[in-house]
Amino acid sequence: MATPRCSGLARWLTALAGAAALVSAAVAQGQGAGAPVEVRTASGAVAGHDVDGVAVFRGIPYAAPPTGALRWRPPQPPAPWPETRSADAFGKACPQRRDKSIDQAGDPGPVDEDCLFLNVWTPGPDPTARRPVMVWIHGGAFVIGSGSQSLYDGGALARRGAVVVTFNYRLGALGFFAHPALDRAAPNGPVNFGLFDQIAVLRWVKDNIAVFGGDPGNVTLFGESAGAQSVLALFTSPLARTLFHRGIAQSAYGIPSHSRAKAREVGVAVAKAVGLAGAQATAAQLRDVPSETLAGLEGPGLSLAPGLVVGDAALPEPILAAFQSGKEAPLPLVLGNNSDEASVAVAFGVDPAALIRRLGAARVAVKPLYPDVADDAQLGREVVRDVVFGAYARRLAYLHSARSATWRYYFSRVPDGAIGRQPGVPHGGEIADIFGVDDGCGCLPAPRTEADRAASQGIGDRWVAFARDGDPNAGTQPAWPRDSRARWNVLEFGAAPAVRVDFMKRRLNTFIGALNVLGFFAERGSTP
Repeated sequence: MATPRCSGLARWLTALAGAAALVSAAVAQGQGAGAPVEVRTASGAVAGHDVDGVAVFRGIPYAAPPTGALRWRPPQPPAPWPETRSADAFGKACPQRRDKSIDQAGDPGPVDEDCLFLNVWTPGPDPTARRPVMVWIHGGAFVIGSGSQSLYDGGALARRGAVVVTFNYRLGALGFFAHPALDRAAPNGPVNFGLFDQIAVLRWVKDNIAVFGGDPGNVTLFGESAGAQSVLALFTSPLARTLFHRGIAQSAYGIPSHSRAKAREVGVAVAKAVGLAGAQATAAQLRDVPSETLAGLEGPGLSLAPGLVVGDAALPEPILAAFQSGKEAPLPLVLGNNSDEASVAVAFGVDPAALIRRLGAARVAVKPLYPDVADDAQLGREVVRDVVFGAYARRLAYLHSARSATWRYYFSRVPDGAIGRQPGVPHGGEIADIFGVDDGCGCLPAPRTEADRAASQGIGDRWVAFARDGDPNAGTQPAWPRDSRARWNVLEFGAAPAVRVDFMKRRLNTFIGALNVLGFFAERGSTP
């Protein structure tokens, strides 16, 4: 591709870098409805309740409160509790802005810096059951969300035989932060505190999930958007290498991570924004800033969202660089994206038609890739989807398929009641089908029909089959073939599931080539 076209792509890709996935839903706070169920974890006994045949445990601490001197430190073990602890209510969400919302997003509920809690759904706490474990990592651009939102109710997956874990992790400036004062105290120390939290959850699962009926030797990570980025990061993290066994990355995005130098630059700007002396601020002064002040910051240069930071023990090198050099965990992987991922850009005020106009001369090269699209707005939505999400998924699948079994998907089925009201499956629109939530969650775009429920059942069955056996073929048709370097295979979850060979091959190859030239797929992050 000629240089002028590349520069056009670079301009609008850079404009998209602030767009992020903020999928969440209303908090499902409340009491269990059935008989109490008690288990003993390494830190003490917890009592949950039976809810429609599933034992549910909410609000279990997996780490000490990351407050005071523990702010911006790796998570520490929770203090043991001598008495049985009630696990009927979700713990508070991590500090975040309360006005951020897109699509099915909702209020995460009460927030507090003491937020490192997890939740478990299990068919029954039988230590001999050895059921597959599914650990969900929520999205939200690393700045919003929680594991307690009703969209993430693990009941339906548990009824299929899985043990499901959801959790909170530190967000925004409290979860991803660097500053000269912290560097002086711990040179080359942690920056991705939220990612360290995720690793602490996996260690908790390894040590405790057996008493909930789960198999610590059969753990599947699955997550969407920032959660999918987290899954991929954990595939590359030396600290997580022995803690899980397969992964599902839903709508991971090809937006580069940050270097430590960039993170320090943002940290200094944050210090100035809260009234401190920028780079001269001390660690004690920074830790005295109220969490709500840090969570409420907005404006240019004050956030690392939606990226991670390269260069600490949790993420020593860029995700894609690790995949390119074959350093990622050689474990089975499912990944893919939805038909209207550009919904996230629209939610942030990015006009897809304006992006196409800004392409300038590059538009001439892009338009032939979409012969059936005449409208600039629709062209913009599809280009955003394919460049930021589709090309990234294919590039990763191409690389990983040489290391382990890899499957790729594409979600295009719009719920019956939303046909004609939405242009495709939006960013995060697949989550309700995977979790199998129904109308009572308050998180669906339209009431479920029987066809919607049947489609959701088939999708959820494949996710649980993958968690159980390392293969997403659940005895249903069509068979889902692996993606590979030699053969492009995608399972499209459309009106009916269908295998697509060479799906979008020409356009995705074009974008992969352009992005390689631009260096976007190399990621930013090598600067110490």
